[in-house]
Amino acid sequence: MSKLIQNRRTFIRSATAAGAILAAPGYLRRASAQSGGEVNVWTYDGFVPEEFARAFTDRTGIKINNRLVDDQGKQFNLLAAERQSPTADVVTVAGHRFLQFIDSDLIAPMDTSRLENWGTINPTYSESDWATVKGEKWGAPILGGSQVLAYNTEMTDAPETVSWDMLFSEEYANQTAYIVQDIMSIVMLYMGYDGNMVEYLDDPDRAAEIVKEARDFLISKKPLVRKYYDAGAEIQQMFINQDIVVGHAWNGPIAKLIADGFPVRMTIPKEGSYAFVYTYNVAADAPNADNAYAFIDAILAEPEVGAMMSRESGFISTFQGASEFLSEAERASKSFTDEEVSRLQFFRAEANEMKYGLVDRAVEEIRAA
Repeated sequence: MSKLIQNRRTFIRSATAAGAILAAPGYLRRASAQSGGEVNVWTYDGFVPEEFARAFTDRTGIKINNRLVDDQGKQFNLLAAERQSPTADVVTVAGHRFLQFIDSDLIAPMDTSRLENWGTINPTYSESDWATVKGEKWGAPILGGSQVLAYNTEMTDAPETVSWDMLFSEEYANQTAYIVQDIMSIVMLYMGYDGNMVEYLDDPDRAAEIVKEARDFLISKKPLVRKYYDAGAEIQQMFINQDIVVGHAWNGPIAKLIADGFPVRMTIPKEGSYAFVYTYNVAADAPNADNAYAFIDAILAEPEVGAMMSRESGFISTFQGASEFLSEAERASKSFTDEEVSRLQFFRAEANEMKYGLVDRAVEEIRAA
């Protein structure tokens, strides 16, 4: 899944200003008093809003020691190095990386009965197939990102924007762009297959047939695409220069264009799309496990905390009702409608070795065709 992580790094996080400070936020009222102490949180920039952190410590007496991480692999290596004497209480693992952390005994099963506010999470995120591994929950979904269909609103008609058909249409010949590595999962989903390839783990011949079908489809559409690109800045520049009208992208670069006032919209088409989710997890043998649960439950207590996290990180909140605490402009760049969210599929890792063994070769064949 290293390729997915590399593409995640291309997300351009919006730097819009945070909203007004709440006079009496719900997480202040609901967080029960603790005996103090500390909680050691390893997470990404913007994932613990400063306002929340101050309020949490004031109310509970628990000091948050926030250690920033910038890569899943580095976090894994740090946890592995500390396995005999861990210092982390809460870590931040992407759902498609669960197996690696679970099999190495680096995170503990999540006891959702200790989280009064678990219901704040949209069930599409918390109850989908990716969220349960070996019969257990392992994390609380907090933020995510998705592959989207993006289009210039001044150069397209709205009714056309509900399907990936638009990306492969003769109407927009030489006005489209996509990440060929990532579009393979989308094309398999578009054709009615499991783009994670988990369904075909016991049938590698069928998996190979499906990848070949997706490869041949993209080769047949190659005359229509303006460019296969790799970095988020590339698709931003292509939209700005009006080199393209329609594109496949991760939501981050498109969110930045929207926030800057460019006439572009992003959507999850009717066939669906693939997303990843960041979760808060309790580290195995966490030295302050009770405080870890208090911290996670307080994060989940109110949708406005999700809105804060979305503003500060640039990712999409998993919390029900979070978009109500965003401005209209922020909602356009930092949220999806409930209908769009319902179309999401989530990356899983079980078949990655087989999948990328096939997909990587197919991508080279598409580029060479």
